[in-house]
Amino acid sequence: MADNATHHHISFFYLVGIPGLKDFHCWIGIPVCLLFALTLLGNSVIIVTIRLEPSLHQPMYFFLCMLAMNDMALASSAAPKMLGIFWLDAHWFDFNICLVQMFFIHTFCIIESALLVAMAFDRYVAICIPLHYTTILTTAMVIRMGLVGMTRAVLMVLPCPLLIKRLPYYIKHVINHAYCEHMAVVKLASANTLINRTYGISVALSVMILDLGLIATSYIKILQAVFRLSSQNARSKALGTCAAHICTILVSYTPALFSFLTHRIGKKVPPSVHIMFASMYLLVPPAVNPLVYGVKTKQIRYRVVGIFSPNRKISEN
Repeated sequence: MADNATHHHISFFYLVGIPGLKDFHCWIGIPVCLLFALTLLGNSVIIVTIRLEPSLHQPMYFFLCMLAMNDMALASSAAPKMLGIFWLDAHWFDFNICLVQMFFIHTFCIIESALLVAMAFDRYVAICIPLHYTTILTTAMVIRMGLVGMTRAVLMVLPCPLLIKRLPYYIKHVINHAYCEHMAVVKLASANTLINRTYGISVALSVMILDLGLIATSYIKILQAVFRLSSQNARSKALGTCAAHICTILVSYTPALFSFLTHRIGKKVPPSVHIMFASMYLLVPPAVNPLVYGVKTKQIRYRVVGIFSPNRKISEN
């Protein structure tokens, strides 16, 4: 493992998993596996349901389809290696593959955030300017918004592995984490990492501040419009269409904010707690989102029931 004079980088990293909980890795792997399986199953059902049901071919559900695909990709980027660590003691990770995993994980996280903004905009248009909904949110516009979110994520994250490639890694190769997280990898470098740290925190802050700001603005406008409605029933219906999205925002951003803050300022937070929250951020929202939308969105709930139990669908309608 020692580097020699002709090599700039070590060849492998050693991923610890959850520091201090190695004896419990086999047990920790069980919920990781269940969450991963639930992510693949639940999001597949959402995608298939929207694909098969013509009445769901609307912008709101197209964004939900994109979210489901992104959730499966995000979980698939992290969970297999975690399970390898927890169950197979497969701790060693090739340097370049580690950077590839880091790129995909952070890219999908930023795409997730962009999709939540797009879904908030969808609700804003539907509730605040409903007469222009079909002319503003055309299929072409939905696709364009998805591509913009993906392009932004790629352009923001791509410099991270490229900047890491220029750093020398001579001695340290142990990553106290369950996956290749950007700052965890940067901290091992045998050189000044100010540029890497500054860029990493700039990307994280800009995404969170911009996206949360846009989501908050959308919902302030939505609440203003809802409380101007005279009918209690109309207010309840309007807020009900936003319930699933609000739950998704809370599930997605809460562990993300905790992980971000503890990595920078939470020096007294035990590493095991920090890393478990960082792992939850990648595994829990993708598994929970299909359940949230399945329970909170009547159209999806009825169509899922209809696919798996046609006789029940007739009775529901």
